[in-house]
Amino acid sequence: MPRTCGACRTLMMCALSLPAQAADVLVPWSAARGAEPPPPWHVSGLPRQSKPFTRFAIVRQSPPVLEIEADRSYGNLVHPLASTQAWHHLNWRWTLDEPVAGADLQHRSTEDVAVRVCVLFDLPADRIPLVDRALLSLTRSGSDEPVPGATVCYVWDRKLAPDTALRSPFTGRIRMLVLRGHETPLHQWMPEQRDIDADFKRLFGDESDTVPPVIGVAVGADADNTLSHSLAHVGSLSLVP
Repeated sequence: MPRTCGACRTLMMCALSLPAQAADVLVPWSAARGAEPPPPWHVSGLPRQSKPFTRFAIVRQSPPVLEIEADRSYGNLVHPLASTQAWHHLNWRWTLDEPVAGADLQHRSTEDVAVRVCVLFDLPADRIPLVDRALLSLTRSGSDEPVPGATVCYVWDRKLAPDTALRSPFTGRIRMLVLRGHETPLHQWMPEQRDIDADFKRLFGDESDTVPPVIGVAVGADADNTLSHSLAHVGSLSLVP
């Protein structure tokens, strides 16, 4: 299977796009009636994606958790949010069962991750650099759904050290913060509590001194560039005003 082309990955903001209908609060996994994640959670991928989608399934534990399996695949599970509420903290727990072999987030050819939790911000266009603004405008014109101006992704990466901050090698609209690395054992649940205001300012402070509204949350994984496989779980995901 061919690796993702640079042009498609540069437009990967579409993979974190949001449908027009948004909820006021983040719907928990416990609201699912079966293995399918509860609405308005929905799977989204690259423009005209032909490769497999990453698999997302609710596992009936107490409480229920989300299982994320990537198999030479790409995909995000996205939850749109109305911008009427000011969210400041994101809490969750996660475990890594199988990392992506050969992944390296610093290079396009190996930019895969076994699990990411992302916050989508409605950054105004006038705060975005001209080159990125033109690409964002092009992306939005080709999408039926709103596309965020800034996305902060928390990742579990076995290569980079925790607290490493970096930009996606495909677009400056997505910036990442490594929270867990090789020092954390596999199959072990780890809790996270993030001040998303502080993290936005750290990663996007060069573009905006104020934190824009949160318009969505996404959970994802991909192993399409390394043609590999990964497995992870995310539980107790919640936003706090």
